[in-house]
Amino acid sequence: MSFDADLLVAGGGPAGLATALLARRAGMSVAVVEPRADPIDKACGEGLMPGGLARLLALGVDPAGVPLHGIAYRAGRRCAHARFAAGPGRGVRRTTLQAALHERAAQAGIAWVTGRVAGLRQDAHGVEAAGVRARWLVGADGLHSRVRREAGIASAAGAPARFGQRRHHPVAPWSDLVEVWWSPHAEAYVTPVAPGLVGVAILHRRSGLGYETLLDGFPELRQRLGDAPAGPVRGAGPLRRTVAARVRGRVLLVGDAAGYEDALTGEGVSLALNQAEAAVSALVSGDLAGYETQWRRRTRTYRLLTRALVLATSARPVRGAVVPLCVAVPPLFRGAVNVLAG
Repeated sequence: MSFDADLLVAGGGPAGLATALLARRAGMSVAVVEPRADPIDKACGEGLMPGGLARLLALGVDPAGVPLHGIAYRAGRRCAHARFAAGPGRGVRRTTLQAALHERAAQAGIAWVTGRVAGLRQDAHGVEAAGVRARWLVGADGLHSRVRREAGIASAAGAPARFGQRRHHPVAPWSDLVEVWWSPHAEAYVTPVAPGLVGVAILHRRSGLGYETLLDGFPELRQRLGDAPAGPVRGAGPLRRTVAARVRGRVLLVGDAAGYEDALTGEGVSLALNQAEAAVSALVSGDLAGYETQWRRRTRTYRLLTRALVLATSARPVRGAVVPLCVAVPPLFRGAVNVLAG
């Protein structure tokens, strides 16, 4: 039986390209199918945690950016900060990260197919989609994954419904930390991504509100950003997505397609790279069912801590106590930051 590739990856973002690169390193032939033109952009906090950066470097991907040495929580005049114990992370524009991954994929001999996954079919030997016949298919096509739907894997938006918006502001970074500004209704993530540029990602529950209205909830931050013309706004959501399974026959899900809690802890890219490792390991061993167990193990800390924090901060009294508590108990904040940074 002939195949066009050992592995077809649906989705040319970080999750998909990391999976493709790891599969090539394992000796597989790989094709990536993606409908969007490169470099692909999306709403993203754009902060790489130290663990995620280390995984990228191990793949031979070294995107330009700004070193990040920790995380700060701010609310009014209160500020708690924790520095990364394992070395710096990096603030990287999403398009810069995407371009670096795409270049590395081309160097590795990964085929690129412009198109969409449609009419997915699979049998005991392989999978066919987008005109490509492969032994396996990895769906890394995001929160609203078409692969997931066509594979018959149930999913649903979870509660509470939260949304994200991101914009770049042409101002010099004033900190080497990711600053998370807290208001009664939203969090604003300020990430240095270039010497004269910061990205601001706002997470919130108020669907329909524009970026400028949300930014008004952070008057001190707005003053720091000034009045220079900012870049376009990109949005995403609802963020929480529950998924019934990560494996269906010869189809595996990786990244946001596999299920997502919230962007609150900033681990999206690191999680995707971690899952890519587990998925390729399952393909190499032939234990596809084992990927479900590995996915649960590798995402457990993120799922438990993020879910607990999102639910707790849904109540205004608890939300208002987050930053004061982090200021009052620095070891607690440092511990949580460094657990999530690995």
